[in-house]
Order: sequence, then C-alpha cells, then structure tokens
Amino acid sequence: MASTVRLQAPIGQRALLITSLAVPLTGWTLHAVSLHRKLAAARRDPLTGLLGRDGYTAKARQITDRYGDSTLMVLVDLDHFKQINDGPGGHAASDRVLAATAQRLTAWAGSRGAVGRLGGDEFAVAVRIGPARRELRLAQLTALLAQPVQVDDGTLVDVAASVGAASPDIIGTRDLSLLQRAADAAMYAGKHTGHAVLAGPQHATVPSINGRRAGRPGTSTLGRAA
Repeated sequence: MASTVRLQAPIGQRALLITSLAVPLTGWTLHAVSLHRKLAAARRDPLTGLLGRDGYTAKARQITDRYGDSTLMVLVDLDHFKQINDGPGGHAASDRVLAATAQRLTAWAGSRGAVGRLGGDEFAVAVRIGPARRELRLAQLTALLAQPVQVDDGTLVDVAASVGAASPDIIGTRDLSLLQRAADAAMYAGKHTGHAVLAGPQHATVPSINGRRAGRPGTSTLGRAA
C-alpha cells in the first residue's frame, strides 16, 4: 500500500508541473492567434472588406511571381463618384456603391485573384488571365461595373468605372510598381469612354511622381514632400 502511494506522488507532481506549464503556454497561444487575427483584420478595408494597400501589394507580388506573363494588373476608378457622394443619398449611397463595386471585383477576380482598395474610389486587381482572354474578360468587367447599384431606400444609382490594365509580356517587366503605373496611365487614357484600355509600352513611359501618373490629384503635394 505504501509503495502505491510513493508511485502516485511523483506522477501527481509531474502532472501538476505539466499543467502549470501548459496554462501559460495555452495563454500565449491564444494571445498569438488573437494578435494574428487582429493584424489580418487591420490589413482589410473596413468598409468593403477588401485588402488594404499593403496587403494587396504583397499578394499581387505573389501572383506576379507565380504566373509571370499570364498576370493581369487592373486599376479601377469610379466615374463621377463625387456626384454620388454629394447626391440625395449622401455617404450612405456612396458607401453602398463602394461595397457593391468591391463585391463585383471580387466575383470577377475569383478566389485566386487579389483585390484591394487603394483609397477613395480607387481599386486594384491582380489576376491570372492569359493573352487570348484578356480583351473579353476586361469587357466583361467594364459591363459588370456599369450595372446600377440599389441603395438602402431602393433607389437605383447609375455607376460607371474607368478600367486600365497591364501585363508583363506587353510592358516588358514583372515589376509591380511599373505595371501599376502603366495600368494607371491606360486607365486615364480611357477615362469616361466606357471601355477598358490594355496598356502598351507607351503607357509605361508616362511621366510619374512617386509611381503615379503626373497630374493625378495629390501627386504634386507628395512630390514636394518627397
């Protein structure tokens, strides 16, 4: 009987020691998981749920590295967005338009694409689309973005978007900043036309400030600050 007691004591002590160690380890694990989720959430745009600029850039680079010349970089600007924001529906209507645009871009890009909100009414997409399907897919995107958006009071708001795209095989580089610069220039070349523009080599040489087309709102201030 005594021997049984002596055997149980060390086992109990070991169990107590393991438990005492496990408690703080579990606490740190839960803390790490919670922190990871918060950091992941911080990289998302709170209104649309899309990736923020940093999160989008990281994923877009991964897509470019993986798919190379089959990558398509797309920039989207909503047309006449200020009129929606200043209209009868105000911020509620403009927020609904932004959210709807995000949903449409996400559906168009698919689960393997990267969609980000760069700020305001500007969005970016990185997706794998081969050369043979680019024009068709960009036309589909333009038509999708031009569909009216129903706001909370049931009113339909007319929307339109300018779309520019760039691909490594045409621009001659896989550098993300250069591709986005070319897509940005192409987007403004087709502004308010209702047609997406696929960038050519000439769009990559458009003068830029901090990687953006010269003359874009805010670039002159950023240029002076830089």
